[in-house]
Amino acid sequence: MIKSKQQGLLIVISAPSGAGKGTIINKMLEKNNNLWLSVSETSRPMRANDIDGITYHFCTKEEFEEKIKDDYFLEYALYANNYYGTPKKYIQEHLSKGQDVILEIEIQGAMQIKKLIPEALFIFIMPPSLNELKKRLVGRGTDTKEKILERFKIAYQEMNDVTKYNYVVVNDEIDVAADKILSIIKAERCRVDRIEDVFLNTEEEYMHEMLVDKDLDNNPLEIN
Repeated sequence: MIKSKQQGLLIVISAPSGAGKGTIINKMLEKNNNLWLSVSETSRPMRANDIDGITYHFCTKEEFEEKIKDDYFLEYALYANNYYGTPKKYIQEHLSKGQDVILEIEIQGAMQIKKLIPEALFIFIMPPSLNELKKRLVGRGTDTKEKILERFKIAYQEMNDVTKYNYVVVNDEIDVAADKILSIIKAERCRVDRIEDVFLNTEEEYMHEMLVDKDLDNNPLEIN
């Protein structure tokens, strides 16, 4: 009899800008109510479709740097001249309840987490192609041409870091990509090193052994 750990999984998901990780994660949250998404904090300006506290927790660069001094973040990184960080608050609380916690973070932050919590699950989302990535960045309509070029260059560099992750999922179809990641999470929960205990000397196991012994006495095994 196997008892799995009640502790939830810490799942780190990264992707180049424009690869669609946010859309995939939202689809995963629709499909699995045991997932909790940690909302990152950022110093970048809000966009038209952003909602403070849902898309990100927004603050000024100066406020972010003060929080760094106060050891407020589990990890943080400077990306495209803006800070992004994961507040420590609430993460352990959700993990201890058995909920799987998703961190949607950049590669710099992910590698900080890997040093601190190497047993976390690291998943990298790739765009179907560089051409499709360019289309998505342009299609957003939120960045200048210079900003799009900067993001594209960073994305190209980031894709070379895929080997630092446990799994890679290509985002060609949102539903398919979300289902793949949910399957990875299910498989990870079945790993032997995530099992809390195996009950071998309980009364129930003893009764099973007795029944097996009795059955073998009455019906001995025949080995050809």
